[in-house]
Amino acid sequence: MMFEMLHSKIHRATVTDANLNYAGSITIDRDLIDAAKLKIGQKVDVVNINNGERISTYVIEGESGGGIICLNGAAARKAQIGDKVIIISYVAVDEKELANFKPAVVLVDEKNSIIKIEESL
Repeated sequence: MMFEMLHSKIHRATVTDANLNYAGSITIDRDLIDAAKLKIGQKVDVVNINNGERISTYVIEGESGGGIICLNGAAARKAQIGDKVIIISYVAVDEKELANFKPAVVLVDEKNSIIKIEESL
């Protein structure tokens, strides 16, 4: 049996831009993509702490080190620059793997610099 589990999350990232005139997705700093074990094109949920909005979109790569978190296309209507968001990915895990499975939780500061990476809930 397979279970859909939290794979990773970037916790309390700050939205740095919103680009309505883009085809869609969320642009994420490459350093954060790597820390959260995300893949380009991977589906993620974005939860806006400021307004309660929750959307699904996909990851595109942003430049490393800049801290970019940019909602693109229609998703740009769901957040404002400065809003805090949680970016969540999921993975299917076989029941036999559950005992040793640990999601990556990436904690960031106000500038989206990595403070800490935890492997737990």
